[in-house]
Amino acid sequence: MLDTATQIALTARKLTLAYDSKVIIRELDLAIPQGQITTLVGPNGCGKSTLLRGMARLLKPKGGTVYLEGEAIAHLPTKELAKRLGILPQSPAAPEGLTVWELVAQGRYPHQNWLQQWSKEDELKVEAAIATTHLHEFANRPLDTLSGGQRQRAWIAMTLAQDTEILLLDEPTTYLDLAHQIEVLDLLYHLNRSAGRTIVMVLHDLNMACRYSHHLIALRDGQIKAQGLPAEIVTAEMVQQVFALQSRIILDPVSQTPLCLPISQTIKNR
Repeated sequence: MLDTATQIALTARKLTLAYDSKVIIRELDLAIPQGQITTLVGPNGCGKSTLLRGMARLLKPKGGTVYLEGEAIAHLPTKELAKRLGILPQSPAAPEGLTVWELVAQGRYPHQNWLQQWSKEDELKVEAAIATTHLHEFANRPLDTLSGGQRQRAWIAMTLAQDTEILLLDEPTTYLDLAHQIEVLDLLYHLNRSAGRTIVMVLHDLNMACRYSHHLIALRDGQIKAQGLPAEIVTAEMVQQVFALQSRIILDPVSQTPLCLPISQTIKNR
């Protein structure tokens, strides 16, 4: 649980989310700590991505409310919300032929108006996002000519160019090899530490989630089964309850965070 002194960035109250008549999240209460990295973990189909979409107002709730620093996001103008909260959805799509620079520049749309379509600040934010994600050599390349990992970094750069205090990222390491996964997660950790950005992400890798998160939320069947500091909630019992998997939890010798070792009956008895 969160300390009573912890400031809250996003709150959900009795949140119910569904696709047509299929309810995925039912009457869920949730608090996302401000200035920390929160990671949603759980098995496929447990509601992680759905919850992220609900918090970003990409999916209209069937019931309940999401609050951004105390304000109901349903009542916020679209541009104001986009200046305060950025999201990278799972498997985003872009128009054919769009270059990396053009894609990243789209992150500046919320900051423009009829009187000022483009500014020097917009230019600097785009350049900084491209530099941060190490995409300078690809800036003028069409997005559809890049590898999966390079495309993912371009989408992350667009989200960074949006320059919001809160970032919601659905599987930001998708399509990335191990070295680039670490690069992206190190980048997000740096953004949190240096700029105090609140980051909420979905990860499938429990060990990476433990290593990079201040706050962990474990979901199963659309409900929260455990939440808190990774060191406090990641136990063999939690892994069994959430993932239906036997495991041993040891201390990661590098990060001093919980390290989950799955137990395979096949390997154990080989």
